[in-house]
Amino acid sequence: MPSSFSIPKVMRNEIDALVSSGYYSSKSDVVKDALRTMLRTRPELKIAIAIEMYKENEISLGRAAEIAGLTTVEFKETLKDRGVKRVLETEKSEKMDKKIKEIKRKNK
Repeated sequence: MPSSFSIPKVMRNEIDALVSSGYYSSKSDVVKDALRTMLRTRPELKIAIAIEMYKENEISLGRAAEIAGLTTVEFKETLKDRGVKRVLETEKSEKMDKKIKEIKRKNK
């Protein structure tokens, strides 16, 4: 999904120069590399991204922890520290009842 951003002319010129000089094959490659570098040097931004995506139900808890570079337990603690309520995924009661009956049947 294409997006457009407004950046100062001097930055557009710098991006063009990087492409023209052959360091990058496209303007998109410059922006992607810049974002990767920024996230590598500022890990707190990866945590912020993961939290926001998790809060918006775009990703699971496990995927959010992975993006943040934390274990699931560490990510849960981070959510708690920041006052973010976790979304608990549960199955429908009928499905759970069926599973319980199956377990009981196997244990007889």
